[in-house]
Amino acid sequence: MKKNLKKIAIVAMVAVAVVIAACKKNQETSTTEPQETVKNADKVLQHIKNLGFPESSIVDNGNEYIVEEDIIFPKNMVITTNGAGPKTEQYYTGSIVNSTNKLNIRVFVDPSMTSMSSEINNAIAQWNGVSGSTLRLNIVTSAPYDILIKDENLGSGVCGQGQFPSGGSAGALIKINKSYIAGNSFAQRARTICHEFGHCISFRHTNWAAQGESTATNVPGVTGTDSQSLMNGGQCGSGATVLSQKDKDATAVLY
Repeated sequence: MKKNLKKIAIVAMVAVAVVIAACKKNQETSTTEPQETVKNADKVLQHIKNLGFPESSIVDNGNEYIVEEDIIFPKNMVITTNGAGPKTEQYYTGSIVNSTNKLNIRVFVDPSMTSMSSEINNAIAQWNGVSGSTLRLNIVTSAPYDILIKDENLGSGVCGQGQFPSGGSAGALIKINKSYIAGNSFAQRARTICHEFGHCISFRHTNWAAQGESTATNVPGVTGTDSQSLMNGGQCGSGATVLSQKDKDATAVLY
């Protein structure tokens, strides 16, 4: 009898141990993903700071960071490092669309943006028309695609937002504040879209220093300020409506 009781006790202890181990494993599994998400968000935040953007310009917007009102950094974006250092827009991020993807960057126009198809086509034609560049943006009507352009209410004062490239692919999203820019001229509406496409292929604001940024990576031979650059920031509705010569030169160097 005592022997049987002893066996039962041992079995019970083993069962409890298994339950405890299972609970710990389940707890670890349930917390791994959020922890990894938080870790990657921290990496993204540090990446933004390393690019030279002032902390005061970074806004935490749920699943993404918004910088200088019009640049999107998803918290789950892939942060890549170039062991040879950045290839040095007139100023850019150091990370570009790779040699394969640049030949056919597929753009999907959300139904919310079809009323501005002419403006989108104008913007695409500008980037595709740069002499010496093999970068090509092409509109597709279904998945798969590389860039989604859609309408979104971004509040007063913000014309649009775009993502930087990640992992060799173009920035995946452009948001256009369609109702806000509706009253602008055709050229200015196209300018907003063209500017955001510029972010998707890595270009930063040419007037980065005036924007309060501490540093930026320049394209060799295409440095300095450029009042005619379409990639100047803070000029919603009033900036250059066509790519400047320096914009084109920088595109040809990178692509």
